Amino acid sequence: MGTRGLEGRLAEARADALVGREAERAVLDRMVSGAAGAPVVAYLHGPGGIGKSWLLRYAGRQAELAGRRVVRLDGRYLDEDPRRVEEAAALVCVEPGVLLLDTFEQCRPLEAWLRDTFLPRLAEGARVVLAGRAAPDVEWSLDPGWAPLFADLTVRPLDAARAGTLLAARGVPADRRDALVAFAGGSPLALSLAASVVAAGAPWEPTGEVLTTLVERLVGDLPGPVHRRALEVLAQAYVTRESLLRAVLGEQDAALVFPWLRRLPYVEAGPEGLYPHDAVRSTLAADLRWRDPERYEDVRVQVSVAGLDAARRAPEDDALMRVAEWQFLFRDDCGPDDQYDWRPHPHVEDTPLWPADVPAVLGLARESEGPDTAAAVEHWVRRRPGDFRVYRYADSPAPAAFVAFLRLEAPLAEDRAADPVIAALWDFVETVAPLAPGEHLSVRRFAVQPGRGGQPSPFLDLIGRRAVAADLTARGRAMSFVVVENAERVRAYLGSAGLREVVTAEAGRREQHVFGRDWRRQPVEQWVRDRARTGIVPAAGWPGAVSTDALPRPAFEAAVVEALRTWHAPREFATNVLLRSRLVPPGAADPMAELRGALLAALDALPVDPAGVKAHETLTATYVTATRTHQAAARRLGLPYGTYRRRLASARQLLIEELLRRMT
Repeated sequence: MGTRGLEGRLAEARADALVGREAERAVLDRMVSGAAGAPVVAYLHGPGGIGKSWLLRYAGRQAELAGRRVVRLDGRYLDEDPRRVEEAAALVCVEPGVLLLDTFEQCRPLEAWLRDTFLPRLAEGARVVLAGRAAPDVEWSLDPGWAPLFADLTVRPLDAARAGTLLAARGVPADRRDALVAFAGGSPLALSLAASVVAAGAPWEPTGEVLTTLVERLVGDLPGPVHRRALEVLAQAYVTRESLLRAVLGEQDAALVFPWLRRLPYVEAGPEGLYPHDAVRSTLAADLRWRDPERYEDVRVQVSVAGLDAARRAPEDDALMRVAEWQFLFRDDCGPDDQYDWRPHPHVEDTPLWPADVPAVLGLARESEGPDTAAAVEHWVRRRPGDFRVYRYADSPAPAAFVAFLRLEAPLAEDRAADPVIAALWDFVETVAPLAPGEHLSVRRFAVQPGRGGQPSPFLDLIGRRAVAADLTARGRAMSFVVVENAERVRAYLGSAGLREVVTAEAGRREQHVFGRDWRRQPVEQWVRDRARTGIVPAAGWPGAVSTDALPRPAFEAAVVEALRTWHAPREFATNVLLRSRLVPPGAADPMAELRGALLAALDALPVDPAGVKAHETLTATYVTATRTHQAAARRLGLPYGTYRRRLASARQLLIEELLRRMT
């Protein structure tokens, strides 16, 4: 096979891989074929890895097939020198060839010169295709001469269907595509790299060389450390405003980097702020988590705390959106059947209960839950109408769903008689954690949406936001509870937020489950910090010991890791769920000292075989002797970082097994 034959096969394969680029290819085909009315200049732009260079190669191949000569230039090697361009591209000034200029962002100062000086000298029929990360200068469209001759081609991420098609073309089995599509966010580069990993038979895990390549290609070089920190915030936050950067980076750095972020090709500016492309978000987050786990955790905590502050400062009309943005941090807590939507729902309104709504609300309760629940709703509507929220479509005044957030201060006989769920809940509260004077508890009751049950919907999104908004901003609230019917469906999600099931009761022959937490034992400021830490389950706050049966193995493991991580952070260590486990004797005068003693005893009891000795050394160097970072601990132990991380994971497991053995 000759060189031209191989070149042709490569070009055909690359053209076949241009999935979802039909519109761009159509413009390029018209240009190189000399079709009437076709643009003279096309400008392909989009983030790194989006496929601009592949489209340039496609344009070059089509031009050669049409008998045109092609000049290929790369902005990285032009040194912003007009003479270099004139010399290299002289051909298209004397014959109808095609000039392809890639990486144009590297020679942006030449844009005005190209438009006003060089390109007007093109030979009749010559064509030019530019490709760069930055959008073209607006002068192309404002100039009445250039406007009809210029094509602005934004190369956007692939949608899920086209991304799946690309993976199929790369030989990725159907049952493995969803995870790759979710990570890649429509980036052909990310999809192709992931496909190469899977095609080699390896499980998909975006680490090591894959992440290094993605960061280099998608993000490129950064001006300085503060710009990297800004990107780390951008990757975690649903939307980035200058106020968020100010809260995390400080006034001066925020003012410096926010305009820079706005100009990045992989960042979109929306009405609410800045959003990164999905592939960039996924890559930056995964890279930081792999490269510096402690920094990853710290960024999430800072964004979470800033979200709490934003929700508290927001006016009533904006509060629910600020809460939705905060909840975005925990999107991975949702299962595949519980997908939460963080976007606004302009077609659905969250309003108070109006007197005229009462008959319709009672009708919804009877239709969806039966007469017994309707009777309980009627009681609470009469007793606390201000605690109800009604949801209706924007084009209709009729209630479509409703919920009650009951604010209760004392167990009244009439409430007990009317609502068996509330009666059972008061029995629990009075036995386990009675209210003090001036305190109250909150109960999310009913959450009725006929025809939908507990399925995800805009109604449940808004109900969830309303509940979290109350938790973040309430004053004097001792406890909060949520009543659900299908407990198994939401148990894991509620557990990840630190809500523990406390009561089961029957209401109208339907079993109701009550989950809740005690805010007196862990304030909301600490809760939002714990919530943001990977693998940390916020404590529900109920007094009493936690048995190994009540604490699932993953939660126990996470609690051990958190105890080690916060060894020298007393305020955080004081919230660890293990303080109420069998590791700490009941009534201990200093529970924190007892827990540290139990952990050290287990550490000292590790086997004296090589694995146990290495585990003791690694855990001691990492946590007990207060090494600042994992990288520093690795250097102290004289280990390559990859070896250190593997040894640390193994050491944690040995310690966890020893602790479990001591608790049985």
